[in-house]
Amino acid sequence: MTALPHSAPPGPAGESRPEGRPRRSGRELAELIDRRLAAVGRLSNGAGAVIVFLFLGFLVSRSGASPDTGLIVRDTVLFVVYMVVSLAAGHVWIQLRPFAMLDRWLREERPASDAERLRALRYPLIWARRGTVPWTVAGLLFALVHLPVGRAFAVATGASIVLGGVTAIALQYLLVERVIRPVTARALAGGAPPRLAIPGVAARLTMAWVLATGVPLLGIVALEVANLGGADLSRNQLIGATLFLSVLALSVGLAAMLVATRSVADRIGGVQHALERIAEGDFAARTAVDDGSEIGLLQAGFNRMAVDIAERERLRDLFGRHVGRDVARAALADETTTLGGAIREVGVLFVDVVGSTALTSQLPPTEVVALLNTFFRVVVDVVEAQSGLVNKFEGDAALCVFGAPVPVPCPAGSVLGAARELRRRLGAEITAVEVGIGVSAGQVVAGNIGAEERFEFTVIGEPVIEAARLCELAKRHPQRLLAAEAAIRGADAEEAARWTLGEEVILRGRATPTRLATLLA
Repeated sequence: MTALPHSAPPGPAGESRPEGRPRRSGRELAELIDRRLAAVGRLSNGAGAVIVFLFLGFLVSRSGASPDTGLIVRDTVLFVVYMVVSLAAGHVWIQLRPFAMLDRWLREERPASDAERLRALRYPLIWARRGTVPWTVAGLLFALVHLPVGRAFAVATGASIVLGGVTAIALQYLLVERVIRPVTARALAGGAPPRLAIPGVAARLTMAWVLATGVPLLGIVALEVANLGGADLSRNQLIGATLFLSVLALSVGLAAMLVATRSVADRIGGVQHALERIAEGDFAARTAVDDGSEIGLLQAGFNRMAVDIAERERLRDLFGRHVGRDVARAALADETTTLGGAIREVGVLFVDVVGSTALTSQLPPTEVVALLNTFFRVVVDVVEAQSGLVNKFEGDAALCVFGAPVPVPCPAGSVLGAARELRRRLGAEITAVEVGIGVSAGQVVAGNIGAEERFEFTVIGEPVIEAARLCELAKRHPQRLLAAEAAIRGADAEEAARWTLGEEVILRGRATPTRLATLLA
């Protein structure tokens, strides 16, 4: 029995292969599979035939009515000649002819047709059906040769060969199904296999045990029945034959079960590996679909699920980019999917470019857009670092909120810290423009406004208006940053110590005065 390569995690083309290895061409894959199938056929059939021949030789040598030496010599010559002829003919009739359709398809480097997909799935069955013919012919031929010795001996000879062939063919089916797996994966190309294309997992495991283990055990039962029925079998003959068949059942049965269970375990392992990659954030992970039973349906179902997850994650990412990740998470958690809002304590920051009208007249539109994108990138970085939300982009301005929809421990302290950092970074990184920054804090209504079919998250209240007006005033202030007294009063002591309170002013559109706060020099 030849050692078969361990299947690696599936590559992007849906074909199992070690990570990093380039995808084989169709011609290379066809030649590789042809060599492996030839090795399986020659080694398994040859080994099975030698085992059966030695078993029959043992029975003949221990039989009290053994045939003459001339018959043994003729049996040996016939065995050698038949092996050479049957292996050569079997290579063409069992392997090459059924594989010819797949060989042409692989070399043409094109998607498989329905007929080619079905041939790839059923090739092991075709091999097994055709493989029974040489063994059956051998059983009949040797039974006829041994007929002059006695009818019972001839029948026993033919039955032993046929039963040995059944065991060999069962093992070959499992090996061929494993060898042909890369071709099956390429034929299915990640799609779902036809239902009931091949025997299911339970049927294959049962067949592996019955044919590889049950048949040799049946031979033991047959020997005992024949002995009880009056067959001329010596005690040594029965003991030797029983031991021989028992060892054969244990070894071949173990090999068949290992191949059968490995066939299932490898594929489930491929699904598990792809599942782990998705759990780690690799939403492009897929598994090879290389089986026509329930395993193939599981593989195809996993790939469909992976496509849906990738699409959902892409939509989640786009949603978060459009409305803010905190808003997106809250909406996906069904926290903000209805119209209306709730009273929240928040910090509000407005930031606006100074002289944007003049800027658009001096620079081409593409450069203006690039400059604004750089500006907004800094705003988003700073605000999100303080657990805030850039709620709106309004031309060359932005409204930023701290404390909604996700609460923060100290909204006023967070918004003041963000304002200081924003002023520093914009001054250092974007020298082509100047900005005004206004800060306030207090109670607002935070929630969704709009219609049931289309709405957006926003905040409404006096702090929002106050921050916007302070932003206008800050454009003419040397520091370009002004905060309301309410924000300083609501901040922690460490943050409040960085600011100094100044004069009171009446902001545009407001009746009550606002006391201004500026950064300490």
